[in-house]
Amino acid sequence: MKQFDSIICIAQTSWNGDFQKAVVQLMTELSARHRVLFVDYLYTVKDFVTSRNDMPAGEILFGNPLTKIDNGGGEDLYVWAPPLMLPINWLSAKPHDQLLQLNTNRLLGRLRSVMKRLNMHRPLVINAFNPVVGLPMLGKLNECATLYYCFDEITTAGDWMSRHGQRYEDAYLRRVDAVVTTSETLRHDKSAVQPQTYCVKNGANFDLFNKTRQLAQEHPPEKPIVGYLGSADNRVNIDLMEHCARTMPDVDFQFIGEVHEPLLPQRLSNFPNVTFIPPHQPAELPPLLAKWSVGVIPFVCNKHTYTIYPLKINEYLAAGLAVVSTPFSILDDFDGVIELADTPEKFAQALRRALADKDPKRVQQRVDMAHRNSWTERAHEFEAVIKQVPKAWRQEQPAY
Repeated sequence: MKQFDSIICIAQTSWNGDFQKAVVQLMTELSARHRVLFVDYLYTVKDFVTSRNDMPAGEILFGNPLTKIDNGGGEDLYVWAPPLMLPINWLSAKPHDQLLQLNTNRLLGRLRSVMKRLNMHRPLVINAFNPVVGLPMLGKLNECATLYYCFDEITTAGDWMSRHGQRYEDAYLRRVDAVVTTSETLRHDKSAVQPQTYCVKNGANFDLFNKTRQLAQEHPPEKPIVGYLGSADNRVNIDLMEHCARTMPDVDFQFIGEVHEPLLPQRLSNFPNVTFIPPHQPAELPPLLAKWSVGVIPFVCNKHTYTIYPLKINEYLAAGLAVVSTPFSILDDFDGVIELADTPEKFAQALRRALADKDPKRVQQRVDMAHRNSWTERAHEFEAVIKQVPKAWRQEQPAY
């Protein structure tokens, strides 16, 4: 029997955006059975002054900061845009911690008002990779329990989080009731501090990406296209992709998404078979991916990528695409379904095999695996973790 009347998710990511987000998908699925309030990204005054592109300034400053989301039935799902915070990440530890309390108090005051309005009195708090805010909020919302949803290695997450994140995460791990990670590597690392650590891997919006397969069946790809979906940053092995573009001139290579690594377009744009496509809303992706034959994950192999379980792997598979990846992480789940290659030469050879791999049974094998790894299934796995937390879920006593 659950001990909470709602789930409040404190996120380190925004609800809206041009790509699929694990925490957004997960909260949407959980809202089928639980009332959910998603606390949107904590934008700062600096974001407002610099006119940050993804900031919903109108909703925060002038509009209604609380939005009810159509989740197709089930329980209520709300997204709340918090007030602007002070930008403090750049500060040294002492002034940062002092001003953090001001930010937290401002956030708590407004959040309690929203909870009262929504008749949420005893929530389960899920903190999605924001231990800096999570630590001073512990015990302040009359919560029954707190889970830390850790989907990245905080020490390698960049200045936006790693500057103060590691020291806060170390303390936060010890005080939360359980931790849920998205990879076995992260689970192993975090369990050294918090024994109640579980792994629920990333999933796929199966229905959305499976539309790609349907479109490809109606209009088969006219030419061989290898694609990469998502942010192209320092995780991408540029040497590898440059080799493939140069030695496979008959194949087109497409990158769909934001480019955060300047060297990538600098080195690849000169190849006529390489195209960079701006990010698109998720619903716009199936027609683009239907032109592909192979999806790639050409990540470098380092400490950061070793902790990753990529969203895109199941999205590619749901689309029926062959997948070629570097062995950047533990990908044993996909043995026999995807190809792994660790050098530019081997990667190009694997791409040739994948482009020729059109056996309907193999395609169905990919789709079936993605279906087993859908966000619907992941949400049930996450609920199973919640049921292991006594403060959140009281086990029914057997009748005698």
